[in-house]
Amino acid sequence: QMQPVESGGGLVQPGESLRLSCVASGFTLDYAIGWFRQAPGKEPEGVSCIGSRGEGINYADSVKGRFTISRDNAKNTVYLQMTSLKPEDTGVYYCVRVGESFATEEACHMSDYDDTWGQGTQVTVSS
Repeated sequence: QMQPVESGGGLVQPGESLRLSCVASGFTLDYAIGWFRQAPGKEPEGVSCIGSRGEGINYADSVKGRFTISRDNAKNTVYLQMTSLKPEDTGVYYCVRVGESFATEEACHMSDYDDTWGQGTQVTVSS
């Protein structure tokens, strides 16, 4: 199964920013994508998701107002812009396929995710 590749993580201080990328090579990223993170000893947590057309977007309450998800389908890439980072944002960030619906408008569903995790990208927020 082909998987997108995550990148852009790093070590930053509280209050700083990072932009993560989720890139598909050799296949088309034509489905809804969710960003998840996993802190040591914890289960993966849904952070944000975006529909295949970029219209349906959701955020976890813990990141609302600080993180922005977007996608460039021409580049086969989904981004996660993270600002005002906090130590509790620390973890390995993954992008995976999530569920999507079009009942009345495009919507993505972090609760319906493909748990085939890639290598992820490490984000560490520490002073």
